[in-house]
Amino acid sequence: MLYLSTRGHADRKRFCDILLEGLAPDGGLYLPVEYPQIDDAKLTQLRTTLATQGYAALAFEILSLYIDDIPADDLRALCAKTYTKEVFGTEAIVPVRTLEGNLRIEALSNGPTLAFKDMAMQLLGNLFEYELTRRGETLNILGATSGDTGSAAEYAMRGKQGVRVFMTSPHGRMSPFQQAQMFSLQDANIHNIAIEGVFDDCQDIVKAVSNDHAFKAKYKIGTVNSINWARLLAQVVYYFAGYLQATTRNEEKVSFTVPSGNFGNICAGHVARQMGLPIAQLVVATNENDVLDEFFRTGVYQVRGAVNTYETSSPSMDISKASNFERFVFDLVGRDGARTQALFAEGVAKQGQFDLSQDACFQDAALKYGFVSGKSTHADRLATIKDCYQRLGQMIDTHTADGVKVAREHLRHEPMLVLETALPIKFAATIEEALGRQPERPAKFDGIEDLPKRVVVMPADVEQVKAYIQQHCD
Repeated sequence: MLYLSTRGHADRKRFCDILLEGLAPDGGLYLPVEYPQIDDAKLTQLRTTLATQGYAALAFEILSLYIDDIPADDLRALCAKTYTKEVFGTEAIVPVRTLEGNLRIEALSNGPTLAFKDMAMQLLGNLFEYELTRRGETLNILGATSGDTGSAAEYAMRGKQGVRVFMTSPHGRMSPFQQAQMFSLQDANIHNIAIEGVFDDCQDIVKAVSNDHAFKAKYKIGTVNSINWARLLAQVVYYFAGYLQATTRNEEKVSFTVPSGNFGNICAGHVARQMGLPIAQLVVATNENDVLDEFFRTGVYQVRGAVNTYETSSPSMDISKASNFERFVFDLVGRDGARTQALFAEGVAKQGQFDLSQDACFQDAALKYGFVSGKSTHADRLATIKDCYQRLGQMIDTHTADGVKVAREHLRHEPMLVLETALPIKFAATIEEALGRQPERPAKFDGIEDLPKRVVVMPADVEQVKAYIQQHCD
């Protein structure tokens, strides 16, 4: 399997090369040259695999379609090491439960940091350690987080041989629990950098460093953000697992609603659908930062600056520049690298937007690719959390509430699976506002907010971040 850049670079690379690289040399994102196809017989085989061997075996079957430069036995062992009941708290790993009627929730938050990011990050940590050991190399991971990516990455990479993590986050814009999960880690290979700005400033710093090819090569910079294909690929697996749990026959379809800010989680659904998984609709649920909803409604993708990026009660979605959106747009415009380059390197980078409303391809977003969207506000969040708890007996977090609210607007006859984002304890203040009570807290996190913190605060300045990395690597 070879991979190409969304911006048309001539290179074709194998999986383990792009695993450690992050962005392509032209600033594009990597995608497979073609999506492997799942026919009816293969889907039946996957159904049997999940039922008889479990999630780790399903993960191997999906990942092996994309990874041919890790021996099969090694890849199978990496999956088995990653997806265990001990790490994820349940044999099913991603159990699906009914909320009401056709509305289901796929639980993705049973991992070490109580958020869906663990599903991919735990695998990524093991892949990194495996490949770096095989090569005898080291890697310095530079990441950006709006809340959950950072803690998931740090918990996955802590103590790993040959790996350092430099994680940027928007200063003061995560929940106290999220901050404590990251900043309380004392591992020598973990570095937290709180940036005076919003998440998009952090993401811009990561991209700027990745595009400084000399610095990137000298300091062996890699990424764990969802611009890394390996992370997105790991997420494809739980779309298959959700589908197979919600259906009994291959003729059945399901839809998925995904709370979305950076477009990585739902982009994995797009990949699964392109492989042939019978997905009817992919529903993008945004909060008040509704850049993606605006695009799917109007065809205009208009990013917003820090001043117009709202601080909300679903903070992991407080994003106005969706990194992974480029992967979908590349497919939408017929995999035209030059066109994608113009839309993002020219349109977004220089004008802050592009407009496909009059382009015939825009209709394909819904008709060919199944995308629809909706928006949820703080008031919607509170009402949905209250309804789910008081009427249905289920407590959900703020981001999952955004998903449920928007999912209800798009319900049809097929099952609708909302991808759970995190456990309610990560956003306790809003849960208490909605319900008048604190959510349950796993015992291992008791008193986490009071632990000593290890973090440096910096302005949104690329050079200062680079200097910090140099200081801790030289």
